[in-house]
Amino acid sequence: MHEFVGTWLTHTWEVTRQAAPWLVFGFFLAGLIHVWVPVEKVAAHLGRRTFGGVLKAALLGAPLPLCSCSVIPVASSLRRSGASRGATAAFLVSTPETGVDSISVTYALLGPVMAVLRPVAALLSAVTAGGLINRLDPQRERAPAALQLQTTGGGTPEKPTCPHCAPAATAARTAQPPTSNHSDSPAGLASRLGVALRYGYVDMFVDLSIWLVIGFFLAGLVSAIVPEGFLETHVGSGWLAMLLVLAIALPFYVCATSSTPIAAALIAKGLSPGAALVFLLAGPATNIATMVVVGKELGRRSLVIYLISIVTVAVALGLLVDLVPGLPVLATAHAGHDHGTASGSSSVAAVVFTLLVLNGLRGRYRRRTRSTATPDAQPVPTVAQPACHHS
Repeated sequence: MHEFVGTWLTHTWEVTRQAAPWLVFGFFLAGLIHVWVPVEKVAAHLGRRTFGGVLKAALLGAPLPLCSCSVIPVASSLRRSGASRGATAAFLVSTPETGVDSISVTYALLGPVMAVLRPVAALLSAVTAGGLINRLDPQRERAPAALQLQTTGGGTPEKPTCPHCAPAATAARTAQPPTSNHSDSPAGLASRLGVALRYGYVDMFVDLSIWLVIGFFLAGLVSAIVPEGFLETHVGSGWLAMLLVLAIALPFYVCATSSTPIAAALIAKGLSPGAALVFLLAGPATNIATMVVVGKELGRRSLVIYLISIVTVAVALGLLVDLVPGLPVLATAHAGHDHGTASGSSSVAAVVFTLLVLNGLRGRYRRRTRSTATPDAQPVPTVAQPACHHS
């Protein structure tokens, strides 16, 4: 038993060392994008039921560092600000499927080819879903009933208070650009940089720490217990592999970043790159909470189109990827054997990353403790939103 645990921890640490430098860099970029990309200001360009509006929404969401739960209040804000049903759906697909943090760790664990394929596939999936919703669900564009916010005494509309999304919502408020005319001065830039660093290295880790831990430990577990070539022999590629991956990915929550080491470990054990791509696309964009929100805010017909689009595009692209012989996908286990011991800088980055994760877990625990000790005395939000099950 002790030997198995040691092997498991060794594999987990090796995956962490390979991914950590890119993750630390990716979360830094995520903080910068969060501060300098004015999401709500571009909503005015997403209101028309056109391909251009859908494409803009997909491009807007692709680099943003939001998971499939924390993207919900942002998408709701876009919808309230006038974004069309199709544009909102495109944003809901592209944002959790990819991001600067997940692209960086994809490059580290799966190589440059998959690092390019993943965001391109996410954009194609998002544009397909949004375009079909605009085309096949021709309801008159209006703010859904779920988004009709009521105010009392001329106050400000209440925001959703899902515990899992709280860090993203809090960071969104704290990351507003300074209103002073001196926001471009050194002091203003320093203030923005401070907000970016806090969002990337504190708020995001509070939001994602538990899922990063689960993702890396699952990757280490797969590497430790699954024999070499097992999946290639018993599952391999084709429809069976795609269906098995979809059965796992569709109902359960897995964020884009934490899904990457799992996919790398599965490829190392023989799963085809195409089936792994299906997992990377379908997992982050579809889970029970997201499906409930899409159904409530965009309608049941849009929900059906949303799911069919994601599944169809993911499987089609997965089959195409498997048709390419000798696709250079760098999987975790092979990377460790080919390149030897990780460099000292990778080990330092892994230690830094581990400390950030531990700090995120501590912040998550403190947040839960505060919410338990101090009942929420605020008015109940009038935004209809499902209970979040990812805390």
